[in-house]
Amino acid sequence: MLGAAPALAQFGPQGPPAVGVQEATRRPVTESTEFVGRVEAVERVEIIARVTGFLQERLFEEGQEVKKGEPLYRIERSTFEAELARAQAQIASAEAEVANARVTLSRAQELTRTGAGTRVALDNATAQERTANAQLVAARAAARAAEINLGYTDITSPIDGKIGRTNVTVGNVVGPSAGALAVIVSQDPMRISFPVSQRQALEMRDRYAARGGLDAVQVRFRTADGKTYPDVGRIEFIDNQINRATDTILVRAQVPNPIRPDIRGRTLIDGQFVTVFVEGVEPVLAITIPRAAVLQDQQGSYAFIVDAEGKAQRRNLRLGHNTPQIAVVEEGLNPGDKVIVEGIQRVRPGQEVNAAPVPPDPASQAARGAGAAPGAPPSGAARENPSQGNAARGNAPASTAPGGSNQGTAQGGPNGAGGSPPGAPAALNTGNPGTSQPAANTPPASQPGSGR
Repeated sequence: MLGAAPALAQFGPQGPPAVGVQEATRRPVTESTEFVGRVEAVERVEIIARVTGFLQERLFEEGQEVKKGEPLYRIERSTFEAELARAQAQIASAEAEVANARVTLSRAQELTRTGAGTRVALDNATAQERTANAQLVAARAAARAAEINLGYTDITSPIDGKIGRTNVTVGNVVGPSAGALAVIVSQDPMRISFPVSQRQALEMRDRYAARGGLDAVQVRFRTADGKTYPDVGRIEFIDNQINRATDTILVRAQVPNPIRPDIRGRTLIDGQFVTVFVEGVEPVLAITIPRAAVLQDQQGSYAFIVDAEGKAQRRNLRLGHNTPQIAVVEEGLNPGDKVIVEGIQRVRPGQEVNAAPVPPDPASQAARGAGAAPGAPPSGAARENPSQGNAARGNAPASTAPGGSNQGTAQGGPNGAGGSPPGAPAALNTGNPGTSQPAANTPPASQPGSGR
């Protein structure tokens, strides 16, 4: 016990905590807001038989793309051909009645002029001629309806698009009440519909109003497999009503959906969910800091900076768009402020700190050069200083400031002579600077180079 006590007397109080800082700078940032949306076809048609009859033939392959006017189904025609023939016969009969009525009317008019006929006979002949003409018009209309119904036995595609599965097979009776035979959806372009909360809609309106409104934004989105869609969309429609149940307004964008050679088809499918990003067309200069430097409490978001006196100070922040890597600061920081990004857990407001610059992570720099948002932090969370391993052994944390004295040791002569390097286990003090063995009979507290 007497031999252990002098060793404990070597260690003094710890110095200021070591922290890593980065300067808050203005960088070009692409503003982006995230929503959840759904892909919608511009045109969607349910194929329904307009006449009742037996389905005689299916003329397409399920799942293929069809062109406008391409035949899809054929209904048995014989019944409708017979109806058309009967209507044409009625036309011939009505034409004969009209011819006879005109002859009768001519005779009645001649007899009336000579005084041999009566006025009543002339009126009857006139009425019969008009009735015959009306019956001829009705017969022609019936024939036209029969001709139209006969044409409905050939069901064609009303749009260009992709047809789904058939709901009715050959041999069944189909008609207007039988439901949809199949569904066709257009393929290129497609629409992306997404609800926007009233608050976000007002914020985006104010943000982009002076830059050109809808022309200043573009729409990108990510599919369920995590891949970003290569083509860019444009907002084409904003609803004129707020949904009272959700307090959102519907926004719709249009995006191309061409055939991709790599997948031998089209990427977007009607009805699929996507993650939508509404971005500014032109980047803007904004103050960005690593996301790991932002903390939150009941008062909101904040960060610590190092002031001119080397003390940590709290700064309340108003943030813009955040990503897992960076945070855009709209209010609370000035360019040049030294923001603490590492060692935050050891910092208290007003506390003196030992600050050293932390270079940006090379991975984030590479991502920024590839077009990612700038200002990504070195890591997802602040890294612990390596000197904490010494602190567990009774050593004070090592300073990371260039040229500073080594506080990771508790022995050695003045000005750090004989001290261990930062992060290394402390060598036992001897009373003689630079040696590593203790004196056998001399108390360490009375020797030069004792612990500070």
